[in-house]
Amino acid sequence: MTYIAKPKISLPNLPKNELGLTTRDYEGAVSTLCAGCGHDSVTAALIQAVFELDIEPHMLAKMSGIGCSSKTPAYFVSEAHGFNSVHGRMPSVTTGANAANRDMTYIGVSGDGDSLSIGVGQFVHAIRRNLNMCYLIENNGVYGLTKGQFSASADIGTKPKKGLPNQQEPIDPASAALALGATYIARSFSGDKEQLIPLIKGAIMHSGFSLVDIISPCVTFNDHEGSTKSYAHTREFYRHVANIDYIHPTEEIRVSYDEGEALPIHLRGGDTIVLRKVDRDYDPTSRADAFKHLRDRFNAGEITTGLLYVNEDRAEMHELMHNIDTPLSRLPYEGLHPGNDELQKLQSRYR
Repeated sequence: MTYIAKPKISLPNLPKNELGLTTRDYEGAVSTLCAGCGHDSVTAALIQAVFELDIEPHMLAKMSGIGCSSKTPAYFVSEAHGFNSVHGRMPSVTTGANAANRDMTYIGVSGDGDSLSIGVGQFVHAIRRNLNMCYLIENNGVYGLTKGQFSASADIGTKPKKGLPNQQEPIDPASAALALGATYIARSFSGDKEQLIPLIKGAIMHSGFSLVDIISPCVTFNDHEGSTKSYAHTREFYRHVANIDYIHPTEEIRVSYDEGEALPIHLRGGDTIVLRKVDRDYDPTSRADAFKHLRDRFNAGEITTGLLYVNEDRAEMHELMHNIDTPLSRLPYEGLHPGNDELQKLQSRYR
């Protein structure tokens, strides 16, 4: 991988942090990503965040796997430590480094392919261990380095530049992290620097596993009409919720209440929420009823808990892919090999 050093230009009027450093001292090599790539905006936000937090460059470790996103560590804080690991294995390397030196600040930069496909097991166990690191996912829904195939975060119905729309369920990293017990979860957009910088700062300051899922459009392979992770789609449906810099750990709140019962919960910050557990007559197989129930309870100021929706009729993977009933492992070579003519037809769809 080739890196291009940034030219040294004297800018004496740049503001300095408590260490006497400017944002230029937190920069890295010149980006080799496509012009307009959302990942470069994430890099700019990272530079500003570590500058404002007064992090000593030699006390920062930048970790990554493989992919366009995993090139990001080369583009910020050139004086920091860095490790570009095997595809999907960044969490394991970070775990080992953190075990050896807990005093350092660890920032892992990954992608939706690196984290949610080959590295999903690594991602899960980093959360399970509550590894003290800031984990950034630059999420664009495709594999940019290998010409734009769908990643595991691609939404159903999203269209590629060539080929058929995606029909497989996406993995939502924020929902997955929530289910797995991550202790800091945030989502932002690469184009919203005002929100992204404080979210990254809060993730770095947090003690434990911090996830920031960043929608970061790929301008080359996933920024066209029909893509649900394009700049146009994200800006149309973008909803700014809140900026959170830091959530201080405190004693766990535990509750016990019956089916159909509503229970007010008084939070540490002074707010009160109301939880309502679904009753036995609730039908979790009706999607329309589930939406209505959630909206009605939301309008009543309540948060519904329990099994909200289940669909046992949706096609599973083999049905979606129209695979034959015989397991592929039992097919002879002749049955697995489609022949040159069929291979040529298949490859022509991607030209």
